[in-house]
Amino acid sequence: MPWLIVLLGYLLGSIPTAYIAGRLFKGRDIRQMGDGNMGAANAFRQLGAKAGIGVFFVDAGKGALAILIAQAAFLPLVVILLTGLAAVIGHNWSVFIGFRGGRGESTTIGVLLTLITQPMLILAGPMLATLLIKRNVTIASCVLFIPLPLVCWWLGVPGLLISYSVALPCLVGATTFVRTRRVADTSSSGSA
Repeated sequence: MPWLIVLLGYLLGSIPTAYIAGRLFKGRDIRQMGDGNMGAANAFRQLGAKAGIGVFFVDAGKGALAILIAQAAFLPLVVILLTGLAAVIGHNWSVFIGFRGGRGESTTIGVLLTLITQPMLILAGPMLATLLIKRNVTIASCVLFIPLPLVCWWLGVPGLLISYSVALPCLVGATTFVRTRRVADTSSSGSA
């Protein structure tokens, strides 16, 4: 049973929201548009504000739903955390589209908002302000994720959840680094 819930988390995360939105709104493959990323930021830039915001909420909802299902099954905390991780992995490497996907920011936000609601809400204001001023998702994510473990500690969140609040954003950061580097390498080899 626990592993079925973890698998369900992966499958929920694998739903390719931005890909579906690209097909619905423009009749195009989002992987062939903009930076090729299948996340809310690329959807916002390429498909418009409504589509981008919609993709964000659905992607965050995938992470939140995975956690809520695991909690409803009264599973141990470790399995609940694995289910959230599986949802982010599913988003980043979707089984439905050849193991490609987004970078996991929105899904991670959904997972963490469900698990550590108060710290996430405290940091939501500064993150949104940064996003509106800088118009840069990466910088806004840093404003959210970097101080998150400290806010969790300050609020007395259990150590396992504090570690998780570090590990999940690290996965997002590593995925972003690898994908950004791959795009940069492709661009430089194409111009050489």
